Amino acid sequence: MTGTPPRIATGRVLLHACAHGLLIVLLGACSLPGVAVSQSEFRAGDPPYLERPEVQDFIDERVAEGMDRALLEELFEDVEPQQRILDLISRPAEARPWKDYRPIFVNDLRIERGLVFMDEEAFWLERAEEAFGVEQELIAAIIGVETNYGRNLGSFRVVDALVTLGFDYPPRQDFFRSELGHFLQLVQEEALDLRETRGSYAGAMGRGQFISSSYRAYAVDFDDDGRRDLINSWADAIGSVANYFRQHHWQTGEPVVAGARADGDAYEALLGGGYQARFSLAELAEHGVFPTEVVPADGRFSLIRLEGSDGPEFYLGYPNFYVITRYNRSPLYAMAVHQLTEALRQ
Repeated sequence: MTGTPPRIATGRVLLHACAHGLLIVLLGACSLPGVAVSQSEFRAGDPPYLERPEVQDFIDERVAEGMDRALLEELFEDVEPQQRILDLISRPAEARPWKDYRPIFVNDLRIERGLVFMDEEAFWLERAEEAFGVEQELIAAIIGVETNYGRNLGSFRVVDALVTLGFDYPPRQDFFRSELGHFLQLVQEEALDLRETRGSYAGAMGRGQFISSSYRAYAVDFDDDGRRDLINSWADAIGSVANYFRQHHWQTGEPVVAGARADGDAYEALLGGGYQARFSLAELAEHGVFPTEVVPADGRFSLIRLEGSDGPEFYLGYPNFYVITRYNRSPLYAMAVHQLTEALRQ
């Protein structure tokens, strides 16, 4: 950007557009697995935000990027920490076992609503599948899990969520402060309402629940109206989910998981390192893990263990399973998206 940054009205506050971007954090969407925070970590006796040195440092950094100090100070003077947000991030849905998590997102009602959604938005889903090479059932499943097909976009002001988590949630404060910086820039770029834009307790927005950095990096203006609007435009929401998956190397038509069994407990050494497909069948066999269906002999897989109603369930994850975890790191989330995708397809 060159010249004088434009000023855009956002409720009571005007902010200068930034002269350069922040580091893009490539972390997807809505529910971020939380680290338990004790009640004492929200220090009710702390001074107001404007009196905190870390807030002044944040303001200084934004001013150096071209924002107006007085207007930023007005914003922080208006925002107060939200205990409800801290409570929710300490108890994310992904903390539940699979047997309790799955029925929330893979059930008859969500499947029926998904089929209606796919019929109503067939034009944009088909166009997105053609343009980005991402199956329309997967796009619909992501939106179905994230917001129940647009029925629940979140009730928290995004600025409240990001300020609270950026300055009162020590386990992830650096991440959320970065997201707050992205959000302030996003307000300028997409004419969002700084004070009234609402989303999840983690600051995710729109029908596909993009965090600010992902919104800036992957959202597309799919209906060509000059704005990337993930909150009100089904076209942009659908196209942006598809673009996110394309950019993270989704392999169209390729499998996601295969059933497996595990003998003994040596398999535990293969858990905990993420879900990139890195183990050969020979390596899996050395740890007592064997596929229960036909898989490529030269394939690479991750190992997934979920707590089902009848005990542990084991799966081999293909590269596509890892791609879904780029949208949300939880294996429960990725499996729910996969199973909802399959249900919509069938």
